[in-house]
Amino acid sequence: MTKEEPSIKKSLTILIPEGVVATPILTTVTKLVQDYGLGLYLSTVQNLRLLDIRAEDELEIREALAAVGAELKGPGKFPLPKICVGRNYCNLGLIDTMALSKKILATFKDRGPVKPKFKIAISGCPAVCSDALLADIGIKATRAGLEVYAGGKGGPFPKIGRRIAKEADDAMVLGIIERLVAYHAAKTEKKQRFAKLMDEADFPFPEI
Repeated sequence: MTKEEPSIKKSLTILIPEGVVATPILTTVTKLVQDYGLGLYLSTVQNLRLLDIRAEDELEIREALAAVGAELKGPGKFPLPKICVGRNYCNLGLIDTMALSKKILATFKDRGPVKPKFKIAISGCPAVCSDALLADIGIKATRAGLEVYAGGKGGPFPKIGRRIAKEADDAMVLGIIERLVAYHAAKTEKKQRFAKLMDEADFPFPEI
């Protein structure tokens, strides 16, 4: 007798830019959880994931979420930056992390399909509460300006990202992200983290 593999239960991930949940989405999610007996998981990248969805209920759940403007995770979408709350809500914060995240998404969100897999994080101070040094593209605020790191990752073999820019402003950060995303697209054919690209001879940024 062979041991059966556990089945993966159906779930849907609701994208939550800046980790701030709009009231209509929160109200609808609460009702869906109650009406359909769902589980609710707050993901490590600040999205909401509905768990234990029955196949026969999925379409109705999708339609209810779409009606309140909820966007679901899917292939080819630009990754939402993971952020700390920033200076508006933390006395250590040096920048408005939510505003910078909005600028990044406004610049890149509606572009063509983005190849997986890379993550972006923004930290509003050197404490890096949002794990910016463990992201493929990490942005850290300092009193001298923004620092940008590339190639960080977690997992069983974690790596700290390399610093590729310092004393940068928002416009410089957007330009760096543009080049990194283009480089990732040109160098990858499947899901791949930046850490595997950092030692390529043509990587566009030296460590500083």
